[in-house]
Amino acid sequence: MNTATEPVDERLPAGKLFALGIQHVLVMYAGAIAVPLIIGGALHLPKTQIALLISADLFCCGIATVIQSLGIWKFGIRLPVMMGVTFAAVGPMVAMAGQPDLGILGIYGAVIAAGVFGLLIAPLMGRLVRYFPPVVTGTIITIIGISLMGVGINWAAGGQPTIKQLVDGVLTTVPNPDYGSLENLGVALLVLVAILLITKYARGFVSNIAVLLGLVFGFVIALAMGRVSFVGLNEAAWFEMIRPFYFGTPTFNLGAILGMCMVMIVVMVESTGMFLALGEMTGKKLDVKDLATGLRMDGLGTIIGGIFNTFTYTSFSQNVGLVGVTGVKSRFVCVAAGVILIVFGLFPKMAFIAASIPQFVLGGAGIVMFGMVAATGVKILAKVDFDHNRNNLFVVAISIGVGMIPLVAPSFFKFMPQALSTILHSGILLTSIMAVLLNLFFNGRGDTLEARQNIVAAARSVEH
Repeated sequence: MNTATEPVDERLPAGKLFALGIQHVLVMYAGAIAVPLIIGGALHLPKTQIALLISADLFCCGIATVIQSLGIWKFGIRLPVMMGVTFAAVGPMVAMAGQPDLGILGIYGAVIAAGVFGLLIAPLMGRLVRYFPPVVTGTIITIIGISLMGVGINWAAGGQPTIKQLVDGVLTTVPNPDYGSLENLGVALLVLVAILLITKYARGFVSNIAVLLGLVFGFVIALAMGRVSFVGLNEAAWFEMIRPFYFGTPTFNLGAILGMCMVMIVVMVESTGMFLALGEMTGKKLDVKDLATGLRMDGLGTIIGGIFNTFTYTSFSQNVGLVGVTGVKSRFVCVAAGVILIVFGLFPKMAFIAASIPQFVLGGAGIVMFGMVAATGVKILAKVDFDHNRNNLFVVAISIGVGMIPLVAPSFFKFMPQALSTILHSGILLTSIMAVLLNLFFNGRGDTLEARQNIVAAARSVEH
């Protein structure tokens, strides 16, 4: 059992908790609201209902984060974890949105059913720790960082290369005219430089909030350039409660449920890697029960999401990078961040202001944080024995190579069955499956104790 002296249980002053918590919120904010925006657009919802989806999402993000980080009964891994809507579910939900017999109520029915499924399989998933020695863990964490770099790079350029617009009443994909502009790249670079300078020359608490200060610096520059829009702020309510089942009673379709359950497996495999990464970063020993409590929260968070008009929840990987950048390991920072998210969800005007941070400002910080995740994986791999066991080279090389397929060749699997799209378009899941299978093939199955000892040994090299 952990004691108050352990880094994850450190209780910081309220002022520091707030500053570090808001930093976590700003880092995951763009990703948190992206899925409601996408699904709301696919469902052709009016702006007021899309705004409701965003507020509901923030509210549920906060509840799930508080439970996951604080730990309540058998739910929550008690690590600095931020919970948010997973992008793994976007494809299946967009497909459901296009089916008149499903729509948003069919989506929520599938989400709730998938959450229940997640609760049931969490103990089984927690026993996967024996299949995650350092050669597997390091490989997965490396590909997580590499995968996220695409998000940070697109942020720095100003969003996505293409955007969806209504053209003559039809939702059409068009090029983003602002993508890669010199203004976007310049501000992102200034944010990156500011973070590096603060990290190098500042000391103590100021150094720990380098990412937050960098984001504030970039926001001020963007504001001075006239690149921050507050259109719609006056129309946003000051306070509004989130009502369960706002859109009506969910409907349950077997095909939709099976697809979302597959997403839930993807989410839990990825979460296992996130938890192991955080365990190594914070120095907390994780056993099978710890992993089960964390994964069980993925299921509970998803059920809460379905009830309160939002979607499937998982641990947000970009915030793992922030833990590495700041070196702050206290889980109470994420508890504070969860409370802030709940407030943002209940006070739409506050959420609106945070949402006004341009993506190119977030991009400068994203490159730092996501690169830190990849660097953590490389550091773990540095402790793997490649000299006396050359087979480990094959595990790493092939696993990362396969995981890169969705990133560099998105249409590589276009002729594969649609039912497999959730697996085949997740580089993290492909790498996880390949690394586990290759490690079993070359090195055999280790036991849980041996795996834990190996992971702890690798963890000692993962420090800020």
